[in-house]
Amino acid sequence: MLEYRPLGDSGLAVSSICLGTMTFGQQNTEAEGHAQLDLALDHGINFIDTAEIYSIPPRPETQGSTERIIGTWLKARGSRDKVILATKVAGRSTQNWLRADGANPRLDARNIQEAIEGSLRRLQTDYVDLYQLHWPDRAVPLFGNPASVPARGSNESPEVPIEDTLGALADLVTAGKVRHIGLSNETAWGLQRFLAAAGKGIGPRVVSVQNAYNLLNRTYEEALAEFAARDGVGLLAYSPLAQGYLTGKYLGGARPAGARSTLFNRGQRYEKPGTDAAITAYLALAAEVGLSPVALAQAWVTSRPFVTSNIIGATSIAQLQETLATLSVTLTPEIEAKVNAIFQLHGNPAP
Repeated sequence: MLEYRPLGDSGLAVSSICLGTMTFGQQNTEAEGHAQLDLALDHGINFIDTAEIYSIPPRPETQGSTERIIGTWLKARGSRDKVILATKVAGRSTQNWLRADGANPRLDARNIQEAIEGSLRRLQTDYVDLYQLHWPDRAVPLFGNPASVPARGSNESPEVPIEDTLGALADLVTAGKVRHIGLSNETAWGLQRFLAAAGKGIGPRVVSVQNAYNLLNRTYEEALAEFAARDGVGLLAYSPLAQGYLTGKYLGGARPAGARSTLFNRGQRYEKPGTDAAITAYLALAAEVGLSPVALAQAWVTSRPFVTSNIIGATSIAQLQETLATLSVTLTPEIEAKVNAIFQLHGNPAP
């Protein structure tokens, strides 16, 4: 069943399922996006996640399209007070079309101020409930790709200090444009630094981390999950179906018509050595215990004790309904033991 869980120490309670919207504006039209938002709200989902770079894949022509679609829905339905709205500011990148002056985005005060003003305008709201750093300003492994962390004293371009970023976010909170802040694609080291800075009074306290988490990638459990129990900072889990790979539709290199990896060829994170073998094992388990692959994968994520909300995405109402139906699924200790046995053999083939 749908639960409402604390969003860190924010005082807000968010639905255990969050509607992800990154397909709005490319794979989904405005009308289709509005239909998904209507269905989610009708099922009790009060949590919506987006980002300034969406829709995906990021392109100058479609940047901000997802926020605009959510904004027209909020205006048409008068639903702003019924939802907890989350968006994100892009971290350091070469996507210079995100900023008016053509400069590369950074997580400094100037960039953050420009980003929030653009998001608020497109979303047609005066504030967002949760403002997240989409990825860090420093070099870290991102989206399944390894990153070289610069050695101490290297000549890499200077990182924006975490304290400076937090100070810029504090200004947004003071101005009433942001209620709470979160991180995304972050490491345990980064989260600890943000919490330590907030503890010194430098800025607001992080209430959540949005990272990938699914049966093919349980790396969040290794260092970050402990923050939920000890510091109240839970996970907003994205890619619970591993971009659809856990359904089995891409096994053996298959490319179904209309599927995301068929359209955009962006699934390399889930095509690494060992992924097909792990997917096949989870598909066999789902069949053994009488669940669909979607039900097994989604129920696993939603039921983890460190997960605040499971971010689901869909390109059709039918897909969204199938995921919503997984709320009635309970994983028994026996099923969990079988999942962990597969994990012991296959580990994290798609970190």
